[in-house]
Amino acid sequence: MNPVAYSRGVRHDDEEPVGADALDRVSWALRQADWAVQGLKEQRLRSLGMAAAHYALLICIHFDPGLTGAELARRLNVTPQAVASLVARLEGRGQLERRPHPRHRHVQELHLTDAGREALREADALVVEVERQATEKLGPEGTALLTALLRQVTEAAREA
Repeated sequence: MNPVAYSRGVRHDDEEPVGADALDRVSWALRQADWAVQGLKEQRLRSLGMAAAHYALLICIHFDPGLTGAELARRLNVTPQAVASLVARLEGRGQLERRPHPRHRHVQELHLTDAGREALREADALVVEVERQATEKLGPEGTALLTALLRQVTEAAREA
């Protein structure tokens, strides 16, 4: 068997469960970038007493008021129970309110309150700064290209 070289000088034989290119794949690069950016978001948003998950939920409701918990769970790729917990926390802070669905009496729609819009405004200012830091080495053209390429990857994955 021929040994295969990996990052950090670790060597494995050919019978490994992943190919030698595993750490060079687009999906791995996406995941590493996500970890780094999300970690920075978590760190910055903590100063507002907010987690990145709270920000994601607030921004979804901002752009699509009236979402239900089930719709949010699908969009955020989390369980309905996770959304229910986040909604309860944000509702307790006065940032969200539930309103009855106009046609389905057992369904409640979620809407931002004034406090929720203000919390989102403050959080988004921090997220904008995180994104600026994460993309400053790319420059404006590189950032636009990366964004376009990531949208193509997203579209291809959804079509697969």
